[in-house]
Amino acid sequence: MTRGLRELIERQIQKARLDGQLDGLEDEGKPLPDRPGDALTDAGDAVGFRIMAQAGVILEEIQIKQALAEQRALLARLTDPPAHKEAMAELARLELRYNIAREARQKFMR
Repeated sequence: MTRGLRELIERQIQKARLDGQLDGLEDEGKPLPDRPGDALTDAGDAVGFRIMAQAGVILEEIQIKQALAEQRALLARLTDPPAHKEAMAELARLELRYNIAREARQKFMR
C-alpha cells in the first residue's frame, strides 16, 4: 500500500470518527478477533470476506479453505499407509479446487 493511500485512509477514518460515524458499532471497544488465516490474504479481500460472512454469504473459495484445514488435520492423525495415501489424494483434489476458485475470483475482480 502506498504512503498516499495510507494517509487517505487515515484521514477518512479520522473524519468518520470525528463525525461520530464510528460510535455504537457492533463489538465497539472489544479487541479484534484473532484471524490468523487473514495473514495470507490481501487486506481488501479479507475485509470483503468478513462482510460477506456477516451477511451469511460464504464464498466457495472460503468453504474449500475450511475443508483444506480439516483435511490437513485428518492427515496429521492418520497412521495407516493406505488411508494416508487416500487422504493425500483428497488433499491434492481440494488444493486444486481451491486454486481454481481463487484464480476465478481474482480474474473476476480485475
